[in-house]
Amino acid sequence: MGTEPRLGSKIFYKIGEVSRMTKLPAYVLRFWESEFSFLKPKKSRGNQRLYVQRDIEIVLEIKRMLYAEGHTLEGVKRYWARRGRAASRPLPLKEMAKKLRGDLQAIVKIIESHAR
Repeated sequence: MGTEPRLGSKIFYKIGEVSRMTKLPAYVLRFWESEFSFLKPKKSRGNQRLYVQRDIEIVLEIKRMLYAEGHTLEGVKRYWARRGRAASRPLPLKEMAKKLRGDLQAIVKIIESHAR
């Protein structure tokens, strides 16, 4: 058997590799997939779970919250739901206007550089 893959050394990781890296049994990973809608590894043609780095980071964060911090499954779900809503919340009008102004100024500079 070769050395264990390090996080980031591959694009896809099978559930056994993720299990070894995170020190969690594969059945726990499968259970968490059923509990947390935001944890959805891709599936290969052979129906094997293929985790990407982001999936593994999520698993490690769930593990930390449950085991180190003592949160419940429901508490972790609420945290991720709030986190998802915060990420999808639109910018306040003043910030949006500032961002648009900067974007438009950049576009004008690009146009001016091509007009010369």
